[in-house]
Parts: sequence; C-alpha cells; structure tokens
Amino acid sequence: MPKVAIYCRLSEEDRGKANPTADSESICNQKALLCQYAQERGWEIYQIYSDDDYAGADRRRPAFNQMLRDAEAGTFQIILCKTQSRFTREVELVEKYLHGLFPIWGIRFISVVDNADTQVRSNKKSRQINALVNEWYLEDLSDNIRSVLTAKRKQGLHIGASALYGYRKDPDRKGGLLPDPEAADIVREIFRRYADGWGKTVIVRDLNRRGVPCPSAYKRLHGLPCGGKTGEIWREATVSGILRNEMYRGIMVQGRYESVSYKTKALRAVAEEGWIRVPGTHEPLIEEALWQQVARRLTAHPRADSGGKAGPLAGKVRCGTCGCVMRSLRVRGRRYYQCATHYAAPERCPGAFAPQSRLASALALARPEQNFEEAARALRTITVTGKTVTGCMFDL
Repeated sequence: MPKVAIYCRLSEEDRGKANPTADSESICNQKALLCQYAQERGWEIYQIYSDDDYAGADRRRPAFNQMLRDAEAGTFQIILCKTQSRFTREVELVEKYLHGLFPIWGIRFISVVDNADTQVRSNKKSRQINALVNEWYLEDLSDNIRSVLTAKRKQGLHIGASALYGYRKDPDRKGGLLPDPEAADIVREIFRRYADGWGKTVIVRDLNRRGVPCPSAYKRLHGLPCGGKTGEIWREATVSGILRNEMYRGIMVQGRYESVSYKTKALRAVAEEGWIRVPGTHEPLIEEALWQQVARRLTAHPRADSGGKAGPLAGKVRCGTCGCVMRSLRVRGRRYYQCATHYAAPERCPGAFAPQSRLASALALARPEQNFEEAARALRTITVTGKTVTGCMFDL
C-alpha cells in the first residue's frame, strides 16, 4: 500500500475563521477532497501538509519545504494536491520537481482537479501548459496590484501596514493619517532641538537615557506592525531619517521602494525623482519655518560618505558583546568601526572599536590566498570584542 502526502495551500487569509490559528474553510475543503480521493484508492495517508495564507510563488512555505525534505528522504511515494497551482505557480519549480527530482526520488505527483499525474507520460505537455498559465496569472496579478497601489498613492492615500512614527491611521477614512499625540511630541522635540543646535548624537543619547521607545519599539508596545525591525534603542540614522522625512511637513511621500519581481519579496530603492509626492493630505507635525530651518542646517552639515558606494565590510562587522552591526566612520582619511549600541547608548554596551587596517590584517590571516576585496566579499561576519578581532565567518 503506497503512502501519500497531502498538500494544501491557501493564498489569502479566510476572513471567516472562527479562530485565527485554525485552518481556513478552504483548506478544510481541500483536505476533505484529497483524503476521500486517497481512501477510495486504498492509499495510506502519511501526513497532511498545510500552508495557509501563502502565495504559490512563495518558496519559503514551511509545510511545503518540510514535505520536500520528507519526499527526498523517501517517507512516502505520492504527493496529492487539489490542483497543480496549489503545489506551485512557477514553471521553474514544476520542471525542477515534477519532471526532475520527483522521478529520481520515486515520487508520483497527482493533482485531482486538473488531472496532472506524473505517472501518465502523455499528460506532461498538459502539466507544462498548466505551469505556464499559472505563472502568467501571477505576473498579471502582480501588474494589476501594482497599478491599483500606484493609483491610490497618487490620490494621496496612505498604503502600508502601519502609519509613520508620529501618526496613526484614521479610523474613519481609509488611507488617511492622524497625529499620534505621544509620538508626535517626540518628533517635534527632535526637530526643535536640532534647529536649536543639538547634534544628532546628543539627541540620540538623550532619548535613550530617558528611556523613550524608538519607533520600532513604540510600535511593538502598541501592538502595531513594525516591518520585522527589532530595534531597541534610538540610533543616529533613525533621527536623521526623521529630520529628512517630508511626511512631517504634510506631504504624503510614497513609492520609495519597488518590488524586484513578482517572484520575490525583495525590494529595491527608487530614485528620488520617481517618488510619489502629494501635498496637503494630512496634518503636518512641523511648521514650514521650522522645517526650512532644519533643512538649512542639514545642508550646511552634510554627512561624510564614500560617494554613495557601500564599503566591502558594510553590514558585516559586529560587536562581540552586544552583537550589533558596528558603524563605520572616517577620521583623517582612515576608516574605523565602532559599536553602534555604545555610540547611541553607552550604558548598554562597553563597546568595541577597530580600525579597518586591523580587520584587513585578520582577513589576511584567515584567507592568505585572497586579497582584501575578495576576502571581504566572501565574509559573512567579522567580530570585534573590545579592540580585538575575535572571529571571522565566511560564506564560501
């Protein structure tokens, strides 16, 4: 008696769930259909794998990936789905698994509704056509969603899971923003102090000393989505971003990032001239005179950088005490790395500090056959504890 794995997937949250942790009604219907199909043929059900609220192009589906690992291990002989699109909507994965690895692993794939069956050689073309249609559907859906979101942004409607720090979503107007009194006061304080001559570092350290929650921590405290960010303290980059954000002067600015492809959730930055700006959409937190005063000071004191090009160690140097990514700075032409937590909140971490030359020496010892640039590209992390390089990890 062959063992069968049942796979179910739903791409949108069923809003009729009685319990948020329960499977949606559609998932339950898929299970019922497939269990009956297997029982009628006398097959033993090994396990039911279920991914609720996952798109067909999402390769990070947990149950899907567990099923593939079990298939490779030979724990069952058949994968059963309602339709081929429940398994995947990508041509690449259809070819990789249905026509490539599954025959090697001894796995038969069946989708009940559209009659895909890898044991029937004559319907291979049908499976490939199904895969093309499913991928075209994804591409068209992505284009339609992008068009709708662009239209809403041009109307000045806010698009996002949560409002910008300092604002809250208007409960009476979809896409509208209202000031959040508690956070708005902090935003105004940051602008006033910077206009009065306070440096960003002084502002950051004062906010951390007082225990003021940073934007991501504030959102977590209020049960709001925070985009996966897990910051616990204020940092100079956060304050700098607030001081440059035109949303605080009443201009809705959106479209700063765009999707790389409908096949991935990765984003890429959009050139500033491509941003969508709509003035007068919400109440400004900062008066225009104060905004202009801050803008003049920011222009007069630009941040030194490397021409916009990230250095080879960017994001890879970590403090061995607190684990944070160390900030880079240039002093008299030499580059140094400093613990960002110690810089922003000295009481939280004793800190770490190292010149880039010391990091280059550590890479030379770890990878003597490579030059600095090659070793840095292969580097995953380099750890500094105090003033000593304590470890290197490489991807290659």
